[in-house]
Amino acid sequence: MPVPVLVRLVALGLAWFGAGLAYGQTAQKPPVYRWVDDKGVVHYGDRIPVQDSQKESSVLNREGVEVDRHGAQKSAAEQAEQQRRDEEQAKLQQHDSFLLTTYASSKDIEELRDARLAELNGQHASVEQYIATLKTRLASYQSRAMNFKPYSDSPRARKMPDDLAEDLVHTMSELRTQRNAMEAKDKEVLAVRAEFDNDIQRYKALRATRLDSR
Repeated sequence: MPVPVLVRLVALGLAWFGAGLAYGQTAQKPPVYRWVDDKGVVHYGDRIPVQDSQKESSVLNREGVEVDRHGAQKSAAEQAEQQRRDEEQAKLQQHDSFLLTTYASSKDIEELRDARLAELNGQHASVEQYIATLKTRLASYQSRAMNFKPYSDSPRARKMPDDLAEDLVHTMSELRTQRNAMEAKDKEVLAVRAEFDNDIQRYKALRATRLDSR
């Protein structure tokens, strides 16, 4: 075989050998994954089975050191719960900002609380007075109704007039409505007091935290 041809073949072989070395040096092994199945068993492999694909997993290098982590995919219910928590946290932060920028001291909140409670107590007193009026009116109607059928035992008793019957029904209905209103007002007083008391405690905690951070 002529020498030039032999030289070319050797050179070509060296080129292929060098390319093979370069490929061997640069080629990377597939990543190794680590995950835990539903039974708590730890698994390792170059791919994660479909049934475990939504679970938390880690990516390991050739030395077994974790180089990446994939969080578990949350279900629809878990995502909804996380969204609810995020919204609550955002509302809390917004309310905290409102407290700190609106009031100069906790005394301001206490004064606003007392003014609001005084207003509600005044409304409660008005409803209570109206109920007393309704009771008096109802007692009068009931007294008159005793002279008519079906309340009177007298054989000469006449049928109750329609207007009296309507007054009785209307007054009893209004009395029931106002009693429900009073119960609702009582609950509102408790709710307002609790809300302001919580704001006072929260405001004091926020101010204390701000002072400590200085």
